[in-house]
Amino acid sequence: MAEENQPGVNSVVPDDEGREKFKKSDNVAFYKRQMQGSNMQYKALLETMVLTEKGARFELLESYTQTKLLLSVTPCKNDTVKILIDELQPIKPRFRVPDVVTKEPQCEPLRVVRQSQHSVTLSWSEGCYQVCVWHSPFRLEILCEEQVMVTFNSRGKLWFEMLQDPSRAMSQRSELQENNAGGLWRETFRQFEDIKANGPSSVGSDLCLHGFSHVYGLPEHADGLQLKDTRASEPYRLYNLDVFAYELFSRLGLYGSVPLLVAHKPDRTLGLFWLNASETFVNVYYSPSDQQGDQSPLLKKRRKQPQTDVRWLSESGVIDCTVLLGPGPKHLFSQYAQLTGYQALPPLFSLGYHQSRWNYKNEADVKAVDAGFDLHDIPYDVIWLDIEHTDGKRYFTWDPALFPDPAGLQRHLEKKKRKLVVISDPHIKVDPDWSLYCEAKDGGHFVKSREGQIYRGSCWPGESCYLDFSNPDTRAWYSRCYSLDKYKGSTASLFIWNDMNEPSVFDGPEQTMPKDAVHHGGWEHRELHNLYGFHQHMATFEGLLTRSGGSERPFVLSRSFYAGSQRFGAVWTGDNVASWEYLKISVPMLLSLSVAGIGFCGADVGGFVKDPEPELLVRWYQAAALQPFFRGHSTIVSKRREPWLFGEEVTSAIRTVIEQRYCLLPYWYTLFHQAHTAGLPPLRPLWVEFPSEEITFTVDKQYMIGEALLACPVTGPGVKEIRVLLPGSGEVWYDVHSAEAFKGGSNVVLPVTLDTVPVFQRGGSVVCRSAGSGSCAADFQWLPLSITVALNSQGEAEGELYLDDGHSFSYRDRKAFSLRRFTMLSGRLLCRPASKEGTFDCDTVVQSVTFFGLKRKPSTVIVRVSAGAGDTAAAFQFTETCCTLTVNNLNLRVTADWEIQIG
Repeated sequence: MAEENQPGVNSVVPDDEGREKFKKSDNVAFYKRQMQGSNMQYKALLETMVLTEKGARFELLESYTQTKLLLSVTPCKNDTVKILIDELQPIKPRFRVPDVVTKEPQCEPLRVVRQSQHSVTLSWSEGCYQVCVWHSPFRLEILCEEQVMVTFNSRGKLWFEMLQDPSRAMSQRSELQENNAGGLWRETFRQFEDIKANGPSSVGSDLCLHGFSHVYGLPEHADGLQLKDTRASEPYRLYNLDVFAYELFSRLGLYGSVPLLVAHKPDRTLGLFWLNASETFVNVYYSPSDQQGDQSPLLKKRRKQPQTDVRWLSESGVIDCTVLLGPGPKHLFSQYAQLTGYQALPPLFSLGYHQSRWNYKNEADVKAVDAGFDLHDIPYDVIWLDIEHTDGKRYFTWDPALFPDPAGLQRHLEKKKRKLVVISDPHIKVDPDWSLYCEAKDGGHFVKSREGQIYRGSCWPGESCYLDFSNPDTRAWYSRCYSLDKYKGSTASLFIWNDMNEPSVFDGPEQTMPKDAVHHGGWEHRELHNLYGFHQHMATFEGLLTRSGGSERPFVLSRSFYAGSQRFGAVWTGDNVASWEYLKISVPMLLSLSVAGIGFCGADVGGFVKDPEPELLVRWYQAAALQPFFRGHSTIVSKRREPWLFGEEVTSAIRTVIEQRYCLLPYWYTLFHQAHTAGLPPLRPLWVEFPSEEITFTVDKQYMIGEALLACPVTGPGVKEIRVLLPGSGEVWYDVHSAEAFKGGSNVVLPVTLDTVPVFQRGGSVVCRSAGSGSCAADFQWLPLSITVALNSQGEAEGELYLDDGHSFSYRDRKAFSLRRFTMLSGRLLCRPASKEGTFDCDTVVQSVTFFGLKRKPSTVIVRVSAGAGDTAAAFQFTETCCTLTVNNLNLRVTADWEIQIG
């Protein structure tokens, strides 16, 4: 396909026709049926209750149709409650999302607390938590200490359309076509027709969150961090789509979907996880007071309070809703990670800077860009190749003229300890002379049309077939394609980028696959659409894992994602635009991803589309250097934008922030260890660290990096001063550059220049940085460390440092790691093990320690090594203007026990 005819390449922002390419809620039949239809009135048949090892089961009866559903309520030991509703006697199984939940939590036994003809109350967790099921109208309440926190079906919106017999549908096709009101059996959008083999099958319900007026999550949307009330606007849509230069402040679907909503108030954090991979809408209604207090005797006793009503509507599947009970943000992150998996511990190089473009022209171009970073003393780790590196858009191949020696190119980079990433999309060019296409076709690895033929659509290669990643056999075959003997020209230093995997189909409805396409097991695409990219991401991860014999950590970036994608690598926010507005929106977009468990995330630096002005480019580098995934990327028609092409002032500013990113790698790596082991996101909204301070609940222009650093990147043009909220009454904050101290619980106004990146270290924290310079992460990995101890108002501080080899699974398989804790107490800084597990022998030393907030100049500084080397008086410098003490030339092994005594 000629470049000038490729969708989106010559566009800058979406035009009216582009916007009309995608559905809104009034174009979706099942959404309109649920919103406009009369409520299905369900009763809980309390006499059918059965208590089992997995909780309680009840039958639900719909009053008008007399149809029955089966309700299962499962409380778990990690303070979560699973609510599952399915047909009692379906004509065939309904789709249940596979592969996302990694391990079902251990169930708690339930016991009856009280029972009447109207309700039954069950308790667990030593009576702290209870669930109350009401007979008519059916609703389910979850209580803590006798206080209702969540009500399921609070407004009677439970909706469940029964599957129909496909044979009946075929035999009565003419009748069905005549009586298709509400899009029950077929639905049209523009020129596309969707045939529904099983008829209507949508599900939905509402939940009331009592006492909550702030909710978050539901990525991916180009919108603010706090979800907005949808009464007078579009609902939040979860439907993975390829949306070029997406509209800002929109609730329409983008590249990925995580159906996790997080509610927060000062004394509680709750989560709702709606496990459904079909098209889903979410309505959010905020209310200033509890309008449902007259429905429950327990609720009547409570004072009026705010509430948030959340209504979920999905096209198919079952109702599988897990309520995460917290009680705090970090408890909730752990509960969610236990359910869907922890963030993969990335190889260290992937936390460095990535340089990408659609496309670097040839091997000489790649080598010239690589040399340019060295020439301008700018560290970087990875260079990327887009679709033009392939032989005619055939993935797993190389253009023989442009990249005649790809393995040699990789070895050239590897000598400098750098890596190459190439793109691998899910569409396969229809080419009977291409062995990979023939293998996939003969192996039955392609999605089929509703007529049973191989489905064909259009993408970058032209006519293409789409791999059926829902099939475990297809995933296994695809994984084998990454083996070094099969992927000719690849080496162990080649890593992968999955793009266009929503999936993007240029000539399909909404530029994606038709919902009536058929996958492995006979499941329609409508059932599992949002899982498509997740499963490709999984298969690619497994491919790289198998390539190394299971010893090396993969790095895979995916554009499309779902809940659980954090287990496989990184994601980014897709085709953004080089404008200040897109820079600003990137912050809440990444915070929303982080809250929903996708911790390794970033946005294309500078904007994918259009050409950034120099000031915008600098500000974007400054912001992105303080975010998890750090990649510069741009479209094929944009001007080249390597960091040295804009004059020395711009080059110097970009060099500085990239160097600062590399110096901070020990801290970033430690944060990813915490994400990998405890589910804590590296990037955090302020309310995560300050959960009781309501002033932080709506802040999404600044954020915490871990618990120690607060960043407030400049995201506007010509800014001369910036207002920063420093939360925490009684907290102390230190400007990381000047060491100036500020009191928490207030806003500060700071003057800024083009070189200013407002970052503050929280009093009471310890942050480790690499001291020195290098050309990539491998150089920085073994540099000496510089430790910054920021004292709180009591003169105390603590922090951790995680160390391993940076690339293998030895930390897991042989416990080859070291987790160190630094504790400042009573004038003594101690370095001790933070874990009884782990042994990692390395020569990394602490070269210097800087103390912020010391109230007086010390008379002595004594260094004591536990191994018995005796006490040593250390030279130091004290700066009275900012109360800063620096101790240099220490040469203390970070894996050894030692202490510094300030006298």
